Amino acid sequence: MAFYDRLPKLKGELEQLGHEVFIPSLEFESIKSDTSGDGSIDGNGGIDAFPPNHEFWINKGKAIKAHFEKINEHDCILVTNYEKRGVPNYIGGNAFMEMGYAFGNGKKIFVLNELPKNSANIEEMMGMQPVVLGGDITKIK
Repeated sequence: MAFYDRLPKLKGELEQLGHEVFIPSLEFESIKSDTSGDGSIDGNGGIDAFPPNHEFWINKGKAIKAHFEKINEHDCILVTNYEKRGVPNYIGGNAFMEMGYAFGNGKKIFVLNELPKNSANIEEMMGMQPVVLGGDITKIK
């Protein structure tokens, strides 16, 4: 969700190419990230500020389930992997889980930019055989 502000423009471009596009909802974002725009919870006291049964974690789980349900309803996913915290082509935990869920359910996986070479999960990402677009959304078929 760190790149959420870029999604409406990308959605419009994809729709112009004839694609039906769903953008994840912010419905379960009860606590906003810090103002750095990096999607972290650091500005709210960090992970330790929220005990295990806190509304933040409950909503996080609801958001994950909602994303999985939307994956079930569509043919593919597009992972928007831009630079984050100095990491080029960043793919975080949520996006990686969504890739795995899509893969396990036979959905095609598109990745907007190159895969993050220094990711601890690069082998698993490669094993899912995503279509790496190199920034060119016209390659989505």
